[in-house]
Amino acid sequence: MTSTPDTAKQPPAPQVWPTLRAHDARALIRFLVDAFGFEETVVYGDGDMVEHAQLSRPEGGGIMLGSVREGQENGTGPTPPGAFSAYVVTADPDAVHARAKAAGAEIITDLHVTDYGSRDFAARDPEGNRWYFGTYPGEPR
Repeated sequence: MTSTPDTAKQPPAPQVWPTLRAHDARALIRFLVDAFGFEETVVYGDGDMVEHAQLSRPEGGGIMLGSVREGQENGTGPTPPGAFSAYVVTADPDAVHARAKAAGAEIITDLHVTDYGSRDFAARDPEGNRWYFGTYPGEPR
C-alpha cells in the first residue's frame, strides 16, 4: 500500500512577493542578508544598477527588489525607498534580533510579547524601510 501526502494539511507555496526599490540596492541586499538572514537567490544588473533581485527566507517566502529608476513617476512601480514595511514570520525572533543588532540594524521596537502571544521586534533598514519579525504565523484557514 502506498501512501500519499495529505496535501490538505500543507500550506500553499508562498506566492505573494513584496517588492521595493532602493537608492543603493546592492548595499540593501548585503544588509538584508547580513542583518536579517535573507538569502540572495538572484541579482540581475550591471554595476550599481540592480534591475531585479530575489531574496529568499530560509523559513519560507521572500522579496523582490531593484534600484530606483530614473524618470519613473511615484505610484507607477514598486514601493519607493523608505515607504515599505513587512512582517516576517520566524520561529526564533531572538536569534534574528541578535543578528540584526550585530549587523548594526536600527531597532525601532525591542523584543516583546504582544497581547496576542507573538514574540516580536521591529527594525529599520538603511533605506528607511520597516521590518517586523515575530512568531505570529497568522490564523489557520
